[in-house]
Amino acid sequence: MPNRRNFFRLGAVGLVNLFALALAVPGLKYLLDPLGKRSGSGDFRKLARLGQLKIGEPQAFAILAERRDAWVKYPTEPVGSVWLVRQPEGSPEPVLAFTAECPHLGCPVNLAPDRKTFLCPCHQAAFGFDGKKLNDVPPRGMDRLPVELSTEADPEVAVKFERFQPQTAEKKPLA
Repeated sequence: MPNRRNFFRLGAVGLVNLFALALAVPGLKYLLDPLGKRSGSGDFRKLARLGQLKIGEPQAFAILAERRDAWVKYPTEPVGSVWLVRQPEGSPEPVLAFTAECPHLGCPVNLAPDRKTFLCPCHQAAFGFDGKKLNDVPPRGMDRLPVELSTEADPEVAVKFERFQPQTAEKKPLA
């Protein structure tokens, strides 16, 4: 049977360990938190229904996201945009998605005035609706993004948004 002195010693050691554990748990959560969020920026985002897209007519969609910087949480705001081009029936891919940033210098890519090609207004880089470059200004074609369609009758079009490094011939994701 423990005496009073051993009882208080064990109680003090137990309280100190409990206090140390209470301090360690938030620290471990802080260290391990980024591991769980690594895939969050590359999630598929639902942009439209397939029935809303006209065949062969590109439509631009803003990508909205909530950003965090250390402890600051910013409201949902546009972080980029995407061009969706619905393909004719029987095409291997029903919808093509491209980032709206020019691979030359990162300027926003728009429709050309004739609405038959994409055009970057900064240096006149031109692209077809298939994303291929039409002149020698850009180092590569427009950057394609993965597309997923839901299984409904009028499927939802979801895009995995990602940004890529400009001024390189190969497509390199930005970190």
